[in-house]
Amino acid sequence: MTVPRATAAASVVSPSQHADFIAALDQGTTSTRCVLFDPARDMAASDSRPLPLSFPRPGWVEQDPLLILQQTRETLAGALAKVSLTPGRLAAIGITNQRETVVLWERRSGAPVAPAIVWQDRRTADVCEQLRAEGVQDRVREITGLPIDPYFSATKIAWLLDSTPGLRARAEAGEILAGTIDTWLIWNLSGGPNGGGAHVTDVTNASRTLLFDLRRHAWSDELCALFRVPASLLPKVRPSAGPEPFAIAHLNDGAEVPITAVLGDQQAALVGQGAIRRGDIKNTYGTGSFLLLNTGPGEPPRSYHGLLSTIAYQVGREPVVYALEGSVFTTGAAIQWLRDGLGIITRADETAALARSVPDTGGVVFVPAFAGLGAPYWDADARGAIFGLTRGTTRAHIVRATLEAIAHQTREVVDAMASDAENIPLPALRVDGGAAANDFLCQFQADLLQRPVLRPRDLERTARGAGHAAGWAMGIWDWDDHDSDAGDTFAPTVNQEAADTAHARWKEAVQRTLRWERAEVS
Repeated sequence: MTVPRATAAASVVSPSQHADFIAALDQGTTSTRCVLFDPARDMAASDSRPLPLSFPRPGWVEQDPLLILQQTRETLAGALAKVSLTPGRLAAIGITNQRETVVLWERRSGAPVAPAIVWQDRRTADVCEQLRAEGVQDRVREITGLPIDPYFSATKIAWLLDSTPGLRARAEAGEILAGTIDTWLIWNLSGGPNGGGAHVTDVTNASRTLLFDLRRHAWSDELCALFRVPASLLPKVRPSAGPEPFAIAHLNDGAEVPITAVLGDQQAALVGQGAIRRGDIKNTYGTGSFLLLNTGPGEPPRSYHGLLSTIAYQVGREPVVYALEGSVFTTGAAIQWLRDGLGIITRADETAALARSVPDTGGVVFVPAFAGLGAPYWDADARGAIFGLTRGTTRAHIVRATLEAIAHQTREVVDAMASDAENIPLPALRVDGGAAANDFLCQFQADLLQRPVLRPRDLERTARGAGHAAGWAMGIWDWDDHDSDAGDTFAPTVNQEAADTAHARWKEAVQRTLRWERAEVS
């Protein structure tokens, strides 16, 4: 699908003569970043802050919404300072964010009513289990394209309303607002309680809440009632990018800059990879791994193999573009665990050399189901396990097994995509994210998939996608014109039989971890 160039003349706010940079605010699970792009679409500067997670109880994962906002402001100022620019040089801002994470705050004061509940949080697993037992799973999936799972936002919102005394009544009285991180940031950047902050989101983030109708492109009253979420809490939903901005950000020195694009982080990476044609598939190796297959406009794709139907993006008045998605909860986090939990590495970049120092894993198989398993299993009760340990097992074997586990989880999702989209060729896998810098991982991934793995030189495609969409909305760049960043190609070096044999052993290990938390001991 060719998308026409947006025209700045149609914008509510047109860039001034000297406003020629784009800022991409990339608010992720473990860090907050700002990346500046110059008129040639090159990265001019970036600034980042590590974002802590808190784990108040087993399965609970929280963050401080005010710290997220503070870091967003700081990184924007920091990136501008690195190239001696004022906010007035910004033509537009694009926002990309960790999805499903939710914040509730007071409309009048802007104060959060509780910590943000992060997408990894599993505290509503019992609620989700009860809803599935009531037989509503198929209806929810028909409307939203999603399974009932603690991963998504709806049960998180309901839990906050029910666990804070008096909060549900205040929400129903219109005193409380809710949103994913993009909504929280836009509301505050556009004035918050002092300036009538804009309470908005885009279709990609809305499609991750379990409350959004994929076909009507609107909040579902039926699902709001089912999950007990008052519709008045929810933001207005807009296309991911367009000439009319989401809001005007009020920045230092009095600058007012339009926020013209918002994309959930995985959809932003899809755009940043230039995966805008039907059949394009990308994997971002981050804290988790997220694979998206662009299935094009038309009807939302239907999965029979544990994948999600979701919105890839919508730009301007063009039709919504859909995607199949496979969400893997723990990939890069497993490498962090090797470093911070076990202490067997000091830096993530040690892992490739350690993995190559042994010919294989020595029979070790690692299933890093620390937060349950996502696609294609959707088992909140699975737990991580390492199988095949012997006296001969070394840290190199465990490190290699960890990297192989990342690739095995990816193959599970790609196999499911190939089955669900049997009429769509999947010729190669585009990769990005921190772990994609690991040559061993990329080569093993190509071997396991029996497909080429394409890695761009610039691995930070999430911010690039948000920046590209914001620049398109201002009429600066063409939607179909992406940077030619050929990077590296990893071709398979083993045959199909060897790949299938290795993967079969992995699948056997996974079966032993399923429903571990509910397993009965006789």
